[in-house]
Amino acid sequence: MNFTQTLKDNQFKNVWTKTILLFLFFFAFAKSNAQILEPVKWTSKIEKKGNNAVLIFDAVIEKDWHMYSQFTPEGGPLALEITFKNQKGNYELVGKAKEGKTKTSFNDVFGVDETYFEGKAHVEQEIKIINPNLKTVDVDFDFQVCKEVCINSSKKFSIAIPSTFKVEDVPVVKEDKLDETKTVGIAVDTVKPVVAETAKSDVKKADSEVVSKEEVPVQAPARSLWSIFFIAFLSGFAALLTPCVFPMIPMTVSFFTKQSKSRAKGIRNAIFYGLSIIAIYVILGLIVTKIFGADALNALSTDVWFNLIFFVILIIFATSFLGAFEIMLPNSWANKADQQADKGGIIGILFMALALAIVSFSCTGPIVGTLLVEAASNGGIAPVVGMLGFSSALALPFMLFAMFPGWLNSLPKSGGWLNTVKVVLGFLELALAFKFLSNADLVLQLHFLEREVFIAIWIAIFGAMTLYLFGKITLPHDSPIQHISVGRLYLGLLTFVFTMYLIPGLWGAPLKLISAFPPPPQYSESPFGVGGSGHAAVNTDAKGLPAGAELGPHGIMVFHDYEDGLAYAKEINKPIMLDFTGYACVNCRKMENNVWSEPEVLPILKNDVVLISLYVDDKRELPKEEQFTTAAGDKIITAGDKWTDFMISKYKTNTQPLYVITDLEGNNLNNTKPTISYVSTEEYLQWLKEGISNFK
Repeated sequence: MNFTQTLKDNQFKNVWTKTILLFLFFFAFAKSNAQILEPVKWTSKIEKKGNNAVLIFDAVIEKDWHMYSQFTPEGGPLALEITFKNQKGNYELVGKAKEGKTKTSFNDVFGVDETYFEGKAHVEQEIKIINPNLKTVDVDFDFQVCKEVCINSSKKFSIAIPSTFKVEDVPVVKEDKLDETKTVGIAVDTVKPVVAETAKSDVKKADSEVVSKEEVPVQAPARSLWSIFFIAFLSGFAALLTPCVFPMIPMTVSFFTKQSKSRAKGIRNAIFYGLSIIAIYVILGLIVTKIFGADALNALSTDVWFNLIFFVILIIFATSFLGAFEIMLPNSWANKADQQADKGGIIGILFMALALAIVSFSCTGPIVGTLLVEAASNGGIAPVVGMLGFSSALALPFMLFAMFPGWLNSLPKSGGWLNTVKVVLGFLELALAFKFLSNADLVLQLHFLEREVFIAIWIAIFGAMTLYLFGKITLPHDSPIQHISVGRLYLGLLTFVFTMYLIPGLWGAPLKLISAFPPPPQYSESPFGVGGSGHAAVNTDAKGLPAGAELGPHGIMVFHDYEDGLAYAKEINKPIMLDFTGYACVNCRKMENNVWSEPEVLPILKNDVVLISLYVDDKRELPKEEQFTTAAGDKIITAGDKWTDFMISKYKTNTQPLYVITDLEGNNLNNTKPTISYVSTEEYLQWLKEGISNFK
C-alpha cells in the first residue's frame, strides 16, 4: 500500500493525522538527502560610492567549516575565484576585489600558508558603470569549503542595478537569485568543480574577467605578521654578531657614557640612539611598501622575473658573506653622516644612528635585503613589520649596555669568530636563493630544478657548511684555526645531522621539516624515489600497466576513468573502489598520506581492489560527443563536471574524499556504511574488509 492510498483510507480521514503523516514523509525525504551539504550561505547587495558602485558579497559559514580565500597561494587548496560575466561594454572593475578578515595557517600537506575564512566571509568589488542601461551585474563565485571533507561549489549572483542610482540613494540590498540548475531535485547551489592547478582548462571565457587569486588581501593576517616579526628579530641578533656591528657596541656605549654630564643623560641619549636605529629601518620598510604598493608585493611573489631577480641578488649577497667581496655604500654618505653627528644634540644622535646603518651595510645589507624579499611575499605592511623586528634586535643591546655599562665586561672579545658568523649566514643565504629559483621553475613548469636536484643542492650546501664549521674548509677572511670552540662544534654537529636528514629525500622521503622549501614530490624525476623503488610494489604483468592505468600514491595502480577501471575489474574479477577526490583536496591528501600508507591498508589497495580515482575538479574538457546536459539543466563540459554529477546523482553527496566499494554491476558492497569519507585507519580498514568480504 503506497502513501497516497493510505491517506485515502478511511482510518486516516482526520486532518491532523494526515498533517502529521505528511510531515513525517517530508522529514524522511529530507533525511534521505541529508548528505548534500551547504555549509556556506551567501547574500549580496550594491552600494553607492561617489560616481561608482560597490558590489558586496557576504557569507555565513557553518561552525568548524572554513572557506579558502582568493589569496591562498598556488599549489595549495582551491582558492576562491571570482568571474564577472557581463563586464564588456557594461562596467569596469576599479582596483581589485577586497576581502574582510581572514586567517592564515601552514598547510603541511601542500607546503603553503593557506588563507581562509571562518564563521563569515566578506568580499567587495568597486565598479564603474559604463552602460547607463545596465540592468544587472552577473558574478560567479567558485570556492572550496572544508571540514573533515571538502566541497567544491559555485554560487551565481545576479545583482540588480537600481534604475536611478544617485548619491543620496539608500543602499539596495538584494538576496541572491538562487541558481535553478539543481541536481536530483535538491534545493542547493550548483555544485561544480573549480579550476585545478594541475589540470588547467584552455577554454576562453568571452566577456568575462577572472580576478587573479594571487592578489593581496586587504590586511595581512596577524599570525603571519607575528612570524615575520619573530624571524626578523632573530635575524637582527644574527646581524649583531657580524664584524661590522659587534665591535661598535662597546665603542658607541662608551661614547655616550663619557660625553654625557650625568649617567641619566647618557642613558637617555643611548635610548634615543636605539630608537633612531629603529626609525631608520622602519622608514626603509615604509619606502619599500610605498614604492611597490602593498598589493603589488604579494603579486610579485609568484612572478617569474621577481623570483629570478632575487635569486641573483641572494647569490650576490651570499658570495659577499663568503668573502669574495664586500657590498658597501658610498664612503661620502658615511662622511656626511659623521659630520652631522659631530654637531651633537638630538640631531647629532640621529645622524650617528644613520652612520651606523651606512657603515655596517656590508654585513646588514644582505640580511635586510633578504628580509625585505621574504616580507614582500606576504604583502601588506609585512616589510614594515620585518624592519621593526630586525631593528629592535639591533638597537636593544646599545640601550641595555648604556643602562648597565658593567655588562660590557661580559662581552666576548672581537675576533675570527665574527667572520665565522658571517660565513654561516652566507651559506644560509645561498640555500635560500635556490628557493626563489625553484619558484620560477615551478611557475614555468620547466622541470629544470626538480625535487631531487633541489635536495642535492641543499645537501652540497649544508655539507660544505659542516666541513667549514669543523675547520676542514677555510675562506678568504678566516683567521688561522688552532682548534674549534665547543659552540662551533655543536653547530657543526647540528648541520651534519641536518645534511644526513636530507639524503633520504633523494629516495622519496617526505622531509616534513622542510616541506615548504623543496618542490612537491610529484615535481620530480621519479615521484616514487630515485631508482623508482616505489614501482616494484605494484603487481603488473610483463607488458606493464593495463590501458588507462597509472601509478598513484604509494605505487598503487589507479584508473582515472570509470569505464577503463570497470573493464579491468571485470577482466580480473575484483571489486571496485571508487575514490571521489580533488587535486586541491587537503583531506584527500591526508587520507592518502596517513591512512593508505599504513601497512595494514596498503596491500589491500594494491592487491584486492581496483582503484578508480575520479577528480571532481578536473577541468579538462570532455570530447564534444561526451558533453551533455542533465535533466536539471546542468551542462556537463569537463571531466570534473562528469564525476561531480555521477557522485551527486548516484551517492547523494557532494563531499570529498568519498570512498565506495562496488561489485562489477555498480552495486554497493558495504551494508552498514555504503560510503565512507575522512576517518581513522581502524575504521577505514574495517570498512575495506567488509566490502571485499561481501564481494567474495
